Amino acid sequence: MRLERHSPQRLREHRVFFFALFSVLSVSLWCNVLHARVLMTQQQALTSAFPPNVKVTRQTFFLTPEQAKAAGSETQLVIRYAGSNGSFVYFDTHRVRTEPETVMVVVNANGQIERVDILSFDEPTDYFPKRRWLDQFLGRKLDDDLSLNRAIRPISGASLTGRAIVNASRKILAIQKAIQQ
Repeated sequence: MRLERHSPQRLREHRVFFFALFSVLSVSLWCNVLHARVLMTQQQALTSAFPPNVKVTRQTFFLTPEQAKAAGSETQLVIRYAGSNGSFVYFDTHRVRTEPETVMVVVNANGQIERVDILSFDEPTDYFPKRRWLDQFLGRKLDDDLSLNRAIRPISGASLTGRAIVNASRKILAIQKAIQQ
């Protein structure tokens, strides 16, 4: 059996080719992994949540351990944005299935949801809810009806997304209630 010897020039060419191929495949893989679907930045969301003439104040609260537990919050630190019109904006980032999602929930002074928007969604687009589904939250307050299969219809094929948004909304309303007391 005779092994064929390649010239040093040929070996360099092979190394360069394989290095280039490896680089392209690595960059492609990392682009897919790091690709986050950001639909709206936090600043854009705040701008859309409050009319231009409303003064917005960033507020920081520290919940007691009991308040955090009652609200279902993993953290005691709460940041909300209060508008001079009586509305409050909260942002919540949570895991849907295996990937994160960030939602903005606008709550009025009466403790009712004025709006729910999705700022980022990293799950497959098949699991992304339509605006019509999100509009079911309008006017809802923290009660037993704010749950799937009650006032909120489930999303066919995306039940984890629906559950995640309902849970985030309930948590935010519970935090709002704890802060207001």
